Amino acid sequence: MTPPGALPAPYRTVVAGGLPELDQRLSRELDAFNAAATDGVAPARELTVQVLDASGELAAGLSGWTWGVAAGIGMTWVREDSRGDGLGAGLLAGFEDEARARGCTHVFVTSFTFQAPGFYERRGYREIFRWEGVPTPGAADVHLRKEL
Repeated sequence: MTPPGALPAPYRTVVAGGLPELDQRLSRELDAFNAAATDGVAPARELTVQVLDASGELAAGLSGWTWGVAAGIGMTWVREDSRGDGLGAGLLAGFEDEARARGCTHVFVTSFTFQAPGFYERRGYREIFRWEGVPTPGAADVHLRKEL
């Protein structure tokens, strides 16, 4: 009998740092599984928005995805010297406009308490879940949603 948590022969576990080729394989496998489970729904598509300064340098960016009626924001960043200039609001508006054009009815985002949950709340996102103590004691991972 195999002890709990142990793999039966001939399997073995390999623990490593980041492996881009593993991430790519997992993405392909999950995309295929998800496509089969959601027949008739277009596959997930990446969605990015960027703001460039006068010299063509990145001042702000947002990356996420759309899939079916849902959109998700993975990363939002505004260069430190440009914070407070409205670039974040512009990124979000561009993302939401394109998500609507793709047929999405809502957007999800997560933000740690030391990042920008208030930024999203001021723009109509509402907190749906908070995971206290993540990634450190005294912080929280805040999950938000907005109806489009």
